Amino acid sequence: MSETITIKPVTRVEGHGKITIMVNDAGNVEDAKFHVTQFRGFEKLCEGRPFYEMPSLVERICGICPISHSLASAKACDAILGVRIPHVAVKLRRLLNCGEFIQSHALSFFHLSAPDLLLGFDSDPLKRNIFGLIESHPSIARDGVRLRAIGQEIIKSFAGKRIHPSWVVPGGVNQPFSEEKQQELIPLMAEAYDIVERTLAWFKASIENFREEIRTFSNFPTMFMGLVDSDGNLEHLEGKLRFTDSRGTIVKDDIEPFHYYEHIGESVESWSYLKSPYYLPLGYPDGIYRAGPAARLNVCNGCGTPRADQEWAEFRSLERGAVLSSFYNHYARLIEILYSIELAENLLNDPDILGNHVRAFAQPNHYDGVGVVEAPRGTLIHHYRVDKEGLITWANMIVATGNNNLAMNRGVLQAAKRFITDGKITESARNRIEGVIRAFDPCLSCSTHAINGKSPISIRLVGSDGTTLDEI
Repeated sequence: MSETITIKPVTRVEGHGKITIMVNDAGNVEDAKFHVTQFRGFEKLCEGRPFYEMPSLVERICGICPISHSLASAKACDAILGVRIPHVAVKLRRLLNCGEFIQSHALSFFHLSAPDLLLGFDSDPLKRNIFGLIESHPSIARDGVRLRAIGQEIIKSFAGKRIHPSWVVPGGVNQPFSEEKQQELIPLMAEAYDIVERTLAWFKASIENFREEIRTFSNFPTMFMGLVDSDGNLEHLEGKLRFTDSRGTIVKDDIEPFHYYEHIGESVESWSYLKSPYYLPLGYPDGIYRAGPAARLNVCNGCGTPRADQEWAEFRSLERGAVLSSFYNHYARLIEILYSIELAENLLNDPDILGNHVRAFAQPNHYDGVGVVEAPRGTLIHHYRVDKEGLITWANMIVATGNNNLAMNRGVLQAAKRFITDGKITESARNRIEGVIRAFDPCLSCSTHAINGKSPISIRLVGSDGTTLDEI
């Protein structure tokens, strides 16, 4: 008889989720779903709040990527004010974002994924964790801790604390940067370079050990989305949106952030609190696309910094078109760490960052504002509407993890069909199916809502004879 296999919880990810796998009478996998089981309702919480509170408020969505939310929010508020923020503030925001990328990607790669990469997907689950990594590869474990600490130190130096710093504000930032902190951070860049370069060396040398995972971890054609600058290079904070297809061809370019809704639709399913965005012209679910580290490297023409550009070229040579397997997100994270270090070093040596003009002041001049940034996990969109008093009347957020929801679901199905045989799931198969999700590094706390404020979870009361008695 048919049955459902449940993997609960999905381990080594941020937040709470589960996977259900439907197996038919013949023992073959027919379907699989990734469920996000937590609901937070941040959009509704924002309604009625003054817009200038938003960057600080939305930081509380997540303790791993609070900077990304504050930056996207502040950019939406900048648009409501109708101001051009001081160039010093732009550079300081960018530096802060570099710290976010370094610490977040280090957490994902070293703490959450490296146990699989170094101990093996088939290793003892009691050892396949950060503690097992410390025991078996202490130097690599120390590198991971130190690299994340460097990213956190960048954030603390600017914003005063590592988590929920409330330093980014509408119109810029709320405090200039000091020369003392500048001189403290500059020497850390050489140390960060050493760590990421030796990590890249051992990771690239080990890729051949994971050919089966590469073939089965969300390895299928989709579109890709990310921000690029005016030259088409990798961009995390400014720029415009670009969509490319699985061949690497640009489908749509130069999308102004404010017009995101003309190109991105949003859908919900009854089995998850996480929205399923899609490329609007292709409809749902055919408009599946991916965001995040590998997607960004697929859509851009290069990184724009010398060391990262060299690694980007090697990354893109993996495939003739776009790099499809989401296993390569691990590789892309290391390249983005390298890019962030290069960018941070350039900015730290820029005398402009010590300027005192860091905030533009104004009253609301528009009733609508959109902010788009690249969070470590993918493109993040904040959209607010305000009344004449500057109070939020409506808010919408498309979180980075949501952009990958359709791809994650299709990915767990692909892996389940490959690794589950005769209706039985082994520990090895379970870990690889979870590994599909870990490759995306989802931030499930950022699953902030259901569309239109309605719960997408259906509850059905079934009688002993199998008939539905009630449903909400």
